[in-house]
Amino acid sequence: MTSKNVGLAVPDWPTTFGYNMFLFPVSKWVGGILFEHTHRLMGSLVGFLTIILAVWLWLCEDRRWLRKLGVIAVVGVILQGILGGLRVTMMKDQIGIFHACVAQAFLGLLVFIALVTTKFWRSLASGTRAVEGGVPTRGLEYPVQIPGSRELAPPALTQLSPIKALAIAITVTIYVQLALGATMRHQHRDLAILDFPTANGAWIPDTSAAALAKINAWRDARALSDVTAFQIWLQMAHRFLALIIAIAIVSFCVRVRREARGFDVLKRLSLLWVALVFGQITFGAWVIWSNKAADVATAHVALGAVMLSFGVSLSAICWRISQKEAGRARPPGAPHSEPVPA
Repeated sequence: MTSKNVGLAVPDWPTTFGYNMFLFPVSKWVGGILFEHTHRLMGSLVGFLTIILAVWLWLCEDRRWLRKLGVIAVVGVILQGILGGLRVTMMKDQIGIFHACVAQAFLGLLVFIALVTTKFWRSLASGTRAVEGGVPTRGLEYPVQIPGSRELAPPALTQLSPIKALAIAITVTIYVQLALGATMRHQHRDLAILDFPTANGAWIPDTSAAALAKINAWRDARALSDVTAFQIWLQMAHRFLALIIAIAIVSFCVRVRREARGFDVLKRLSLLWVALVFGQITFGAWVIWSNKAADVATAHVALGAVMLSFGVSLSAICWRISQKEAGRARPPGAPHSEPVPA
């Protein structure tokens, strides 16, 4: 909606032009109202589904920490709905930015809940897997055969802690990058910088008073909104952070392939992560070259959310494997239970 500048097409909340939101006539779903009203309905649907998820976790899950995450998800989706309403009634861009950030955090939480409820997550707790006739039958792909044993030993994971720390750091950085993007979308109607890879014709933009006056005169002649030095440097920070994220993800993929070769799931996801980051950079450039075409900008935001989801998944998987290794090192006879995520 922000990409199409129709985020406030409906001026009231929780009603829609005075109607009960769920009874608003379909015949009036036109123009920007279609996007805004559909957004509200989809938000309501997500809220109802989140409540169902929390109830299911509370009734069927034996892991107390997971049941609590379901409750947190409900609180998060309620907060998100309230923020969306306040954005309409108070007309504050800061609320819109916070609304976008909470949405990404909520997505990350749901991705984590979905991951930990899979059979794959429970299989990560297995330290070994059986082998019949030299062919592994279940679990992760461990390539080392223990002499005289019918089990496979896991690969050496002495370097897993740095890999886990790198995955978490990249995920946090991606979240910060998404927050920067949300700030850019809500602070400025047009792009602050209209060229790429240069910025206003230079690699380092000139934001002196004289340069800004010249830039804004050029923009005024083309019916574009004026920019400030802060808005220009905000977009430059977004570009710089994108470069840092790309380098970090490539480094993560290289380290996984070199130091955690026994874990195919990490290798596959890290390769996809690399493909996603280069696709995201391409979309980011396309947003500028197309002068912020709505569909391209929307795809850019969506792909950023997918990258965050991959980061959450990879961080969680690395954490799970490291907890498994810690459990293997536990003295014989010590009690074992599934650890609570940090």
